[in-house]
Order: sequence, then structure tokens, then C-alpha cells
Amino acid sequence: MIDFRSDTVTQPCKTMREVMHNAPLGDDVYGDDPSVNALEQFAAQRHGFASALFCSSGTQANLLALMAHCERGDEYICGQRAHNYQFEGGGAAVLGSIQPQPIENEKDGSLCLTKVKAAIKADDFHFAKTKLVSLENTIGGQVLSLDYLKSARDFVDEYQLSLHLDGARVYNAAIKLGVDIREITQYFDSVSVCLSKGLGAPVGSILLGDEALITKARRWRKVLGGGMRQAGMLAAAGQYALEHNTKRLSDDHNNAQYLATQLNTLCGFHVEPGSVETNIVYANVDNEIDLVAISQRLATQNILFSPGAPLRLVTHLGITRESIDTFIHALAAEI
Repeated sequence: MIDFRSDTVTQPCKTMREVMHNAPLGDDVYGDDPSVNALEQFAAQRHGFASALFCSSGTQANLLALMAHCERGDEYICGQRAHNYQFEGGGAAVLGSIQPQPIENEKDGSLCLTKVKAAIKADDFHFAKTKLVSLENTIGGQVLSLDYLKSARDFVDEYQLSLHLDGARVYNAAIKLGVDIREITQYFDSVSVCLSKGLGAPVGSILLGDEALITKARRWRKVLGGGMRQAGMLAAAGQYALEHNTKRLSDDHNNAQYLATQLNTLCGFHVEPGSVETNIVYANVDNEIDLVAISQRLATQNILFSPGAPLRLVTHLGITRESIDTFIHALAAEI
């Protein structure tokens, strides 16, 4: 199967499966699972935080962060394109009674801090209390610069706000910038890191923060049904992913560049030069090309992609140069 729908479709490698099979287990709700404990301790140290919490998904990790930072009736500021605003079911409002205040993302995915300042509510009982700014890195495959992250940190300190990072693909950002992950995470009060995208684990995300925030998040995780008991097999896969699968993300970035170049050779497909920063490719497709019908026919050839405007294609450890050549050849035959 050649699957460009997302990097969430990655499969554990043979060695990861062996690590999962041999993982020592306990009851994580009691704090007794040695593999979960090892992952949380490793992740906290690796990313420069005091504590960490293993979560079932990135959506859960982001929601727990919001609920740990904010109380009922509080507000967080994020981008219109933010995953925890657009694509997580409105969980902050539905389950946390937290009001999102979205503002338009800049072209590079950042939030204009002048606009963020204008969105902060006055200390008045007519308004929700602004408590948190939430950024995303990468966002749509785009990488926020270190200079911008420092500016954001200085900004929240000035206005006595907290700063959360949806870092589902933060290792892609670190690889693109050529820096250690702590060069990014140092600016945030909390960070979520997805283990089941390009890092190749089957399930799970890590939430990072100080001890007080993680203690609060752990309680909310239980309330939300996130006590996973013998979760060590999943945690062991996550630790393997962090230890072995981060540097290889550069392969995905190179393959995305190659995919973009090849798409631009096809009549009716257009990828903006320089728009591909990490592992996500967006292509504009001429209206006369029926992507829905093409996707259905290519699915019979075990080639999967999600038709859309623009067309979004994601490279990952299951995509090789040969996979891309097969896909391009199949597309060319359809147009």
C-alpha cells in the first residue's frame, strides 16, 4: 500500500514490535507500569521539562494541556488554522468550558503578536479571562523560526500568559532547523509531541510540563477516560520512536521535495516553489481534473490519497522514492 493521506498511517517496524512484545507491564493508573514510567521520565528529560504524561492521542494531550492551564470560563488564543481549534471536535469548549479566541494565521503559520495583544481581554467580568496562547509547530508543514518563538515567549511573559505548543510534528521542525529539540521546547510552558505520526509508533502522544501542570493533567486524563492500565507496550513503542526515529525524518523531507518536483511535471498540477518545508506537500490542481474519481481508481491499485483543494500529500517512513515514482506514473496515466 502506498498511502499519502497522512503520516498517521505509519506501521511499527519489526524491531519496534519486538520491543512492544517484551515490554514489562503494570497498572499505569496506579503508577505501576515500568514502561510507561520509563517513557515519561525519558521524555521529560529529553525535552527539558520536569514531568511528562503519556496520552492516548495528540487530541487528548492538547485538551489536557488546555484544561490544565485554564479553568471554566477562561480563554486561550490560537490561530484560525490551529489543529486544537479546527480539528479536535471543539473539545476545549465542549469538555473544558474554555473559550477559544482564534485569530488569523500569518502566511508563515505564525500569529502576529500585535493581533494577539489586541485579542487579550480586559480584566472585566464581562469577558472571559485570557490565560494562554497556543502555537503549532509545524503548522501545515511550515516551521516557526526560533526568533519568532523567542518573541512569543517574551510576549507572554510581558502579559502574564502561559504558552502551549501543539508539537505534533515538532521533530520535523527541529530537523528542518537543524537544532536539538530543546532549542524549540525551551520557550514553552507545555508541549504535546505526537509519537504516532512520522516517528512511527502505533499509538500515543506525550504532554510535557512542570510537575504541577502534569499532576493536574493526569487527573483530567482520568476524568476523560484516559487511564489505560497496562499501556506499557504502547509506551515502549513510543520510547523506541523517540530514540531511533527522529533523525530519519530528513528522509521524509527530501522525499516531499522530490514529490513536489515530480508533481510539477504533470499537466494541471502546480506546487509553489519553496512551499515545501518538511513532509507535507500542497498542490493546486486544475478544475477539469476529477481528483475524486482518480483517487477511487488509484485505490484499486493500492495507492491512497485524499482528494481536496488544494491536494494535500504527506510523506513518511512508508513512502520511498519508488513509491513516489509509482504514484506519479499512475497519476500521469489518469490525466
